[in-house]
Amino acid sequence: MKRALLQELQQKTAAILDKAGIALTPEERANIEVADFGLNDVYRTGLELVTYVNTDRCCAKELVLFPGQTCPEHRHDPFDGYIGKEETFRCRKGVVYLYVTGDATPDPICRPPKGDEPYYTAAREIILHPGEQYTLVPGTRHWFVGGPEGAVVSEFSTPSFDEMDIFTDPRIQRIPNIED
Repeated sequence: MKRALLQELQQKTAAILDKAGIALTPEERANIEVADFGLNDVYRTGLELVTYVNTDRCCAKELVLFPGQTCPEHRHDPFDGYIGKEETFRCRKGVVYLYVTGDATPDPICRPPKGDEPYYTAAREIILHPGEQYTLVPGTRHWFVGGPEGAVVSEFSTPSFDEMDIFTDPRIQRIPNIED
């Protein structure tokens, strides 16, 4: 991803968080992460996030999804004695469509991005409106989509190791590669 696009999306994300009433420090604003997952189509498949804390005991983040933006299917498995990440998503603004392992929802509202369908297998739809939350246990395959107005989601979890996330799509690169 080009640095100019990163900076543009950081500003857009900060404005969305401001509108949601979520205050950020100048340092947090400067460090908003923009994940394009290596696909170079961030408005289609991407995620913007602010990490407040990530210790050996807990993690707290704000996730921002633009309208229709999809965070690709992944899971947080155990590794090296760690039991895997348990996470709770709490919708703060907008609507988020969460898809998890389980019985498929007939006629879901969202579909995987066109052409990427083979990489989306979780089909149980959970719709979160502001104030609603859902907890995922370690190893749960999941993906999520911002609603028509996008979404702001608070994530509370056990320690987060983003570089260890396991994506269904082998093309995904979780850690962004920023170019000048």
